[in-house]
Amino acid sequence: MIRVEGLDKHFTLHLRGGLRLPVLHHVELEVRAGECIALAGPSGAGKSTLLRSLYGNYRADAGRILVRHDGGMVDIASASPRTVVQVRARTLGYVSQFLRVVPRVAALDIVAEAVRGMGQPDARAAAADLLHRLNIPARLHGLPPATFSGGEQQRINLARGFIGGHPILLLDEPTASLDAENAEIVIAMIAEAKARGVAIVGIFHDAAVRGRVADRLLHVMPLQEAA
Repeated sequence: MIRVEGLDKHFTLHLRGGLRLPVLHHVELEVRAGECIALAGPSGAGKSTLLRSLYGNYRADAGRILVRHDGGMVDIASASPRTVVQVRARTLGYVSQFLRVVPRVAALDIVAEAVRGMGQPDARAAAADLLHRLNIPARLHGLPPATFSGGEQQRINLARGFIGGHPILLLDEPTASLDAENAEIVIAMIAEAKARGVAIVGIFHDAAVRGRVADRLLHVMPLQEAA
């Protein structure tokens, strides 16, 4: 579902006289359907940079990021912005740590608009069911989540990401703001997605969570410490 070949990424610090900061060098990765790959390594090693590169938020400096889309392979590293948007819409889902939505839109609508292949009534019903599963009470469904707690906002984000039905999911710390009960729910959702054949790449700083969901680890090390 994903094949990364020779991926390089650096950042240029313009306020430091154009200093070039290398972050990723010659990353190789393959992810199969129904498999979860966890990115492991110390803070600042480039795990989030790699995840955002897979999603096309960061342009690669070298290498390829091949994603299976509509029966073929699309290179996210060289694809046009229009193609990247199409891949995201149908194939490549992303759940960030933080909820970024249009203000004053109700939580239910934020989740329902991510549903594909359903009319609005069915999409809203599916969204309500998933919000209930994630312990978001009905009294909050009609409210904009800007005033929700961090854990509630993360669960809205998770509902929006998982309800889209994407065959590939990128997860950035999906349980970071959750208590033990809600973390268990998310672990179960990840297991169910894998059973459906979804390919997952994620960052899980909680070693216990990582051990339960990951089939393999990709170790990402700071370049000055890399072999």
